[in-house]
Amino acid sequence: MPGQARVKHKWIATSCRPISVVEDDGLELVLQAATGDPSYKLPPRRTIIRRIHDQYTAEKASKHEKMVEARCVALTGDHWTSVNNDNYLGVTVHLIDATWELHSFALGVMKTEERHFAEACARQFLDVANRWGITDKRAIIMSLREGGFDGALAKCRKVVGHFRHSPANSDELNVQQASLGQAQEPLVQDVPTRWNSTLEMIRHVRRNRDALHTTLSQQRHNLALPTNAEYEKLANLEKLLEPCRYITELLGGDKYVSCSVVLPALCHLQHAMKISGDDPAYVVRFKAAFTKDLNERKEKINLEWLKVATALDPRFKDLKCLPRAEREPVWAKLSELVKGEEPALQPLGEENPEPPKKKTALLLMGSDSESDEETPEDNTVERYKVEPSASLDQCPLKWWSEHTAVYGKMAYIALKYLGTPATTVPCEILFSLAGHIVQKRRSSLSPENVNKLVCLSDWWKKEK
Repeated sequence: MPGQARVKHKWIATSCRPISVVEDDGLELVLQAATGDPSYKLPPRRTIIRRIHDQYTAEKASKHEKMVEARCVALTGDHWTSVNNDNYLGVTVHLIDATWELHSFALGVMKTEERHFAEACARQFLDVANRWGITDKRAIIMSLREGGFDGALAKCRKVVGHFRHSPANSDELNVQQASLGQAQEPLVQDVPTRWNSTLEMIRHVRRNRDALHTTLSQQRHNLALPTNAEYEKLANLEKLLEPCRYITELLGGDKYVSCSVVLPALCHLQHAMKISGDDPAYVVRFKAAFTKDLNERKEKINLEWLKVATALDPRFKDLKCLPRAEREPVWAKLSELVKGEEPALQPLGEENPEPPKKKTALLLMGSDSESDEETPEDNTVERYKVEPSASLDQCPLKWWSEHTAVYGKMAYIALKYLGTPATTVPCEILFSLAGHIVQKRRSSLSPENVNKLVCLSDWWKKEK
């Protein structure tokens, strides 16, 4: 059956199934029953491999054409170590096409032998760019790279572990949750380096406080439960971590513009971490340490690029996230970019995915300036400055698609800067996908097959 034959390799790649699944007698019996054809035979492994390679070549040509048509692309990358202790570099590309639609997809997962030094990473990036023929696309490589809560968090982790590692304990907790009229939900174990998971752990522990204490009172254990004072600390920590949660979620998206949101987001975090006279001493220590760390990280990112990206986002172009003294140099830089830019784009427009309204609303920094006056072409930046700011729920790419003809060369600059992602989250997602493919039972997969399977799975999933 030709249709079924074509779909099997797509199912294997998209769902991260081992190619050897076609040698499974049980699967063959299921398909015989489903098709009503007792003589049906699965294609041999070599046939599936050939189809996957052919499909990869065809899909790669399609992706390459999309990049050729783009005037600028941004690359993000990160390293990952497989279960077989092999090092891989994953690279994703991000671009805005002529219709102002944002695209993000995998370029490849390549095996590397060198340590993750900056020089080696740069060479590997250039190698990927050469393979795809995009070295002339002006590729941009970019990524965003103490308090008194330790005791309370340590107790939470031990309590959560007590229930997570024992089905019997977990069942007893479920009984108590039901008797208290609460939803039966498992506790969440955090990963100390991921604050969002710590936030979820705290929420679940606080929400199930009564059920936890009742269950543990009926068991023999040596756990130290959080005290009332520590529960108050956890409540304060939950309030402190909440801004971090929606900021990380906002900046981690790849279906909407994120680069221009970085500085407004950092400004919002700085504001959220301002010390007030009502803060307990442990909160003051946390906020001070958080602000210090945030400032140190801010010094290591490409601030000049982010400032221009923020100015080119019509939602944040008032630059209120920057000190007044830093705003004028941004416009001067933008004016220089406009003067040195190539001929303008032709106006085209399509609808684009919009960032979550609730999250962007927290970064509200609107401008009240209005002007319908048009000045000569050499005053493009000045005209743009006095435009009313776009609403926070408006997609900046849609705004630029509607104003391409008005701002000429400046539109191309916006296309280049706004297409850059804020983080390497797309690469981390790629490695999660690769982890489903390179497993212990499939650790002998060749680097070529790993690359093709990961890319096809990423490309086809994004076409759904």
